[in-house]
Amino acid sequence: MASHRRPRQPARARVTVITATAAAAVALSAQGASAAPPKPSKDEVKAQVQKLYEEAEHATEKSNGAKERQEKLEKEITQLQDQVARGQGELNELRAVLGSMASAQYRDGALDPSLALLLSDDPDDYLDRAALMHQLSGRQVDAVQRIQAKQRSLAQARQEASGKLADLDATRKELADKKKATQERLAEAQRLLNTLTAQERSQLRDEEARASRADGARVDLGNEKGTGRAAAALAAAKTKVGSAYVSGAEGPTAFDCSGLTQWAYKQAGVSITRTTYTQANDGTRIGRSQLQPGDLVFFYSDLHHVGLYAGNGMVLHASNPRGGVKYEAVSNMPFQFGVRI
Repeated sequence: MASHRRPRQPARARVTVITATAAAAVALSAQGASAAPPKPSKDEVKAQVQKLYEEAEHATEKSNGAKERQEKLEKEITQLQDQVARGQGELNELRAVLGSMASAQYRDGALDPSLALLLSDDPDDYLDRAALMHQLSGRQVDAVQRIQAKQRSLAQARQEASGKLADLDATRKELADKKKATQERLAEAQRLLNTLTAQERSQLRDEEARASRADGARVDLGNEKGTGRAAAALAAAKTKVGSAYVSGAEGPTAFDCSGLTQWAYKQAGVSITRTTYTQANDGTRIGRSQLQPGDLVFFYSDLHHVGLYAGNGMVLHASNPRGGVKYEAVSNMPFQFGVRI
């Protein structure tokens, strides 16, 4: 009987198929590896770094606000705790007065049971035994009422302190989160800059330095003169040109954007708030055509950047970690409004 089995493929043919398949796999793998995204150009890196700096500054201003709230809450909590401690001392003195009355009655053999109940170890009993007041003498009633009022005041202060402590915990967490976000953006910006060659980094520094010198020269070309405290603030800020930009810094050797404006106005004898978001409400808002040297100028729709108008269409500001405190054209950033302090 004839066999219907399929004849076996020769060994050489099988080896050829396997070899061809493996070669195809290697070729596909090599093709996938060669499809990696191209290295960004110098200008692309510059644009990406600038965006990361803006995001870092936004987080910085939020961090500054959280820090300011933290310091305020810590101060308020300390005051409340001092108030509670003083109140507890006053309460103890009032109880001692009432106890003296009880002792005098006891020596006379006529301690009022109501007074003994009011002097129990649990301070809350004072509030719960108000119905017994009619059984006490006038002096005793006055002492008990004062104790009751003090207890209520202490309970309110303790409750307020407890609420502020909870707010403080939340604020500390927010501060830590914003600081982390800032550092992440700055680290990513530095990673991008490190992808450039040494020559590209040198070219970028040279371009930025030339632009900064040109912007500084433009300031003196205008005829605009500041007056009063605005002029004094701008004069103080000018002494810091070239200083470093550091997130959260308030001077005198390093600044972030709102740290510089706050420091400058402090030198002029004027106290303004700490963040861009609050400085935007520290004076009268004005349009670009109304700007005078020393006015605050705000940028970006979320108001995360501020500087001092320097005249001739220029702003003096703490720019970013690469630029530091420098002059720049107002038109280089999305201007929102000015504020006259």
